[in-house]
Amino acid sequence: MVLGAGLGLRDPWPADEPRFALVARQMVESGNWLFPHRGVELYSDKPPLLMWLQAGLLTLTGSLRVSFLLPSLLAALLTLWCVYDLGKRLWTRKVGLYAAWAVLFTFQFTFQAKKAQIDPLVTGLITLANYGLLRHLLRGPDWRMWTLGWFAAGLGVITKGVGVIALLMVVPAGIAALCRWPAVRVHARDRRFWLGPAAFFLAIFLWLVPMVTVALTHAEPEYRAYLRDILLRQTAKRYSASWDHQQPAWYHFKVMATMWLPPMLALPWAIPAWRRRLRRRDARYLLPLAWWALVLLFFSIPHGKRDVYIMPALPMACLALAPLLPGILRKRSSQWLALGLACLLALVTLGAGGSMLLGDPRFEARFLADRGLYDAAPFAWLMVAVGSFAAGSVLWFRRRRAVQALLWSLGGVWVLYGLVGYGLLNDSSSARGVMRAVAARIGPDAELGLVAWKEQNLLMSASRTTTFGFKMPFREQLAHGLAWQAAAPGSRWLLVQEPSMPACVDRGIAQMIGISNRRSWWLVPMAARVHCPAAPPVGEDLDDGED
Repeated sequence: MVLGAGLGLRDPWPADEPRFALVARQMVESGNWLFPHRGVELYSDKPPLLMWLQAGLLTLTGSLRVSFLLPSLLAALLTLWCVYDLGKRLWTRKVGLYAAWAVLFTFQFTFQAKKAQIDPLVTGLITLANYGLLRHLLRGPDWRMWTLGWFAAGLGVITKGVGVIALLMVVPAGIAALCRWPAVRVHARDRRFWLGPAAFFLAIFLWLVPMVTVALTHAEPEYRAYLRDILLRQTAKRYSASWDHQQPAWYHFKVMATMWLPPMLALPWAIPAWRRRLRRRDARYLLPLAWWALVLLFFSIPHGKRDVYIMPALPMACLALAPLLPGILRKRSSQWLALGLACLLALVTLGAGGSMLLGDPRFEARFLADRGLYDAAPFAWLMVAVGSFAAGSVLWFRRRRAVQALLWSLGGVWVLYGLVGYGLLNDSSSARGVMRAVAARIGPDAELGLVAWKEQNLLMSASRTTTFGFKMPFREQLAHGLAWQAAAPGSRWLLVQEPSMPACVDRGIAQMIGISNRRSWWLVPMAARVHCPAAPPVGEDLDDGED
């Protein structure tokens, strides 16, 4: 219920969802699954596994609204099952349940699991790899699980290159085995050890071999450029010389302290307990904790960092925390802490809703302007409903069952957000509202050209649509678009993002068709091109294409 509420009730939202959904839909429409396309250009930013899954599910379901979110939902359920089953096998069923509940209600995990980005899928595959490796290393030898772990890591690589971090689990295991920790065995002398590396490369080669073969034998040079970009620039170079998301070395500590709540609230009690268990040489704690530390180190080295990079470490952190939670949650201080967080959630949401209904109108105006909306009242009442549910949970469970109060409060947030919030935000967040208005304005027989466009514009377009490249600088897109329109002036329109509107267009004739994702969009007919030549030179007053 928490993860699936709202499935099918919204379209893809930025930043990444429309891009992957567009690529998946084009795979189905074109039949070209090996080389993803975004519009007319090859899309080489990410390996294709997520888009393959979305395309396959689109073929099965026939519904983009359902299929684009299903990989994240299934990967999240896989993550929860792996953590639960590991907890049950290494400790008890109760520990497994605590581990799964801790993962499920972590802010970052739940939020990302309800989005169609790559990170939920790569987290699921890395957790599956951890599952197989730990079953072999701590309860082995189990060569099927060993092979599964390496194969899942390989699938993680063709989802997002960092899937290889799952194999870091072997490092602390090898050190512990050399130091003769009880219950840790790598079994490296057995010839079946090499089944793991073979499975890892097999998973990668399922994509790599046909892709490289076709790219090197294809006559057009853009396929070789695709090969260089995805194998070098988007992997090794992105890690060693990050060009975006610059953050300090301690950035991921801040992420864990804020976005990994509520489980991280237990750390003051957990850290001394972990220390005692490590002194007793309990490898069930050593391997997940050491792997968590190695992943943290791995992602702290490059200058480019995003909050989602560290998310694959969350399941192992919760697994190591789970055996301690029953004792921690019996402490009065931890109960007050959980109750305080539930109260804070209720107060913040009630306060936000009340301020929109009764407070400063400037707050409401800013909210509407940012979201491209016209009425804040539905959002205000949604906030009031969430806050009221959280407050009711606090009053019902009280301090003695504070954890239940917190989890019910968080459950109310995610269920109401999915069932109600999706519908309220969808038109503006997905660009469906703008593109529906465009289709109604130009009519069914007209053609639409997109300039300085975003993936959601092409994905949601209901008209015959032409693009002029995506990575191409905005000013060059505009020049191509104006020339394209001049070739059939009676039936062609341009949809132009505000920064790229040239001075030669009369804004009194052009129409500002709407705001989507904090961007204003102009619909330009031929009549509005008062001073524009058919094939205009690139002007200095046009945007440089950086967005």
